[in-house]
Amino acid sequence: MYIKIAELAAYLELPEEYIVQQVRKGHVRTVFDGQEYLVNREQFLWHKEQLDLKRRQIKEEIEEPLPEDWDAKDED
Repeated sequence: MYIKIAELAAYLELPEEYIVQQVRKGHVRTVFDGQEYLVNREQFLWHKEQLDLKRRQIKEEIEEPLPEDWDAKDED
């Protein structure tokens, strides 16, 4: 399924400017339909899964309580 660059940015929860930049660099394959560039959303399924996984990990790290402050004494 082909979608517009704006829709891809919303799907990946990334800025549209970033997607356009990646298209210009040649990192994202697109199809020009005569009016605008379209992107195959299927090529981003793995990337979306990895982004969601990383976001969950970061959220868990932020919510994890800090350990008790231990008193290190110099025994030397």
